[in-house]
Amino acid sequence: MVYSSHRLDHRVPGSRHSPKVVALGGGHGLYASLSALRLVTPHITAVVTVADDGGSSGRLRDQFNVLPPGDLRMALSALCDDSEWGHLWREAIQHRFSALPEAPREIDGHAMGNLLLVSLWQLLGDPVAGLEWASRLVEARGRVLPMALDPLVISGEAVAEDGSRERLIGQAKLAKAERVENLVLEPVDARVCEASVRAIMDADWVILGPGSWFTSVVPHLLLRESREALCETKAKICVSMNLGLEEKETAGLGAIGHLEALEKYAPDLSIGAVIGDPTSIQEQQAFEEAVRRREAKMVWSDLRTRRGENLHNPLRLAAAYQEAMRVPDNSFGVEPDSPSV
Repeated sequence: MVYSSHRLDHRVPGSRHSPKVVALGGGHGLYASLSALRLVTPHITAVVTVADDGGSSGRLRDQFNVLPPGDLRMALSALCDDSEWGHLWREAIQHRFSALPEAPREIDGHAMGNLLLVSLWQLLGDPVAGLEWASRLVEARGRVLPMALDPLVISGEAVAEDGSRERLIGQAKLAKAERVENLVLEPVDARVCEASVRAIMDADWVILGPGSWFTSVVPHLLLRESREALCETKAKICVSMNLGLEEKETAGLGAIGHLEALEKYAPDLSIGAVIGDPTSIQEQQAFEEAVRRREAKMVWSDLRTRRGENLHNPLRLAAAYQEAMRVPDNSFGVEPDSPSV
């Protein structure tokens, strides 16, 4: 058991010994992870789920047969350069158009960054190339890649309190379900992003979570090539637990159930570290024992921005990541902290 002291070694991002980290997920959870990781290492690759079918992303994927751009846009936003240029572009790509009531509604509700990505994809005919050019524009501190090169559809069974089951198709519907089981990703022959697989295989650490467990995190385990890479890589896997464990799709799952869900869809997955906030996990001793049985390192840390809010503080999460990734020989160039309780 390790308690993070929230002290961050700010020399790490400039160090050639900094770890190569791949963060998997989507939406606000991945945004929180990337906002923290950029304070720990300059060697970041975000691998983003592409199954979103709601809102602006859903409209654009239907109209143009492209990857849903929203989660990719948010990842870019999290990695924008910490400069006047980067700050402006962060605001610009996150800007959402709001049309006057009497005006045409074509772009109403769309985020500018979503339209930018679709424009680049149409011009270049390559989603990875489009993301690379967008990254250059915002001077991103890291790389953003899609999990797959085809838009994906996720479905699963929503389980009601009386035990009845209903098959729901689509990320937007599953995200509102109280309890989800038996997830399936389609098409089964979807093209994996080879650059994402290479990044996973070449990483020192891979981060799973935080984020919507069944619609942002688990999908990375449903695509065969991605799952195999996660199980075969020499990188250590760090699971970052959510602050709100019993919300929507994971109601009744419990903290240990979150780990078991990952292992259900990837039985050969080996977890190296787990980060959790003690205010989010009620059965702490049982959870620690579950982590220990997996021969993983447990890092406890107060991660909330404010008491009662399920929002990660980037500095606190960064310190927890740094603690989780610390190794005995200090090969990442990080000076040890004295643990505090």
